[in-house]
Amino acid sequence: MYLFGGLGTKIVEGDNKSPEGFYTIGPKQLNPVSNYHLAMNVGYPNKLERLKGYTGNSVMIHGNCMSAGCYAMTDAGIDEIYTLVYNALKAGQQTVQVDIFPFRMNSEHMKKYTSSRSIPFWKTIKPGYDFFERNHVPAVVGVRGREYVFN
Repeated sequence: MYLFGGLGTKIVEGDNKSPEGFYTIGPKQLNPVSNYHLAMNVGYPNKLERLKGYTGNSVMIHGNCMSAGCYAMTDAGIDEIYTLVYNALKAGQQTVQVDIFPFRMNSEHMKKYTSSRSIPFWKTIKPGYDFFERNHVPAVVGVRGREYVFN
């Protein structure tokens, strides 16, 4: 897998990285007339990232299968994702939670990247990953201080 800005979460605008963490998408974040087929803004920076002073905006999940810093899908892929999010919001759901992880956060991958400078942060998001793997529903995510807290 090739990542334009490398592994590790987005911290500053222009770092060519993509955010990792917990985001919500509401109706105003949908863009049905995107230059990249369809798009939805993930809501970066989230509350925790704003507290940490992270900068940037307009990080999208979109079609057209190319990007630097966003999450590019095939047009067919974004059609499916966009439709699911749109229908959930149309049916009255206030937001749709999007959890973004750098890789499958199993013990094999955590060990593989143990020397990464991002490992301390990844350890803070791993409980959210583990919760989903156990329960097949996203964890309830909050922020306490400058850390994520779950359920």
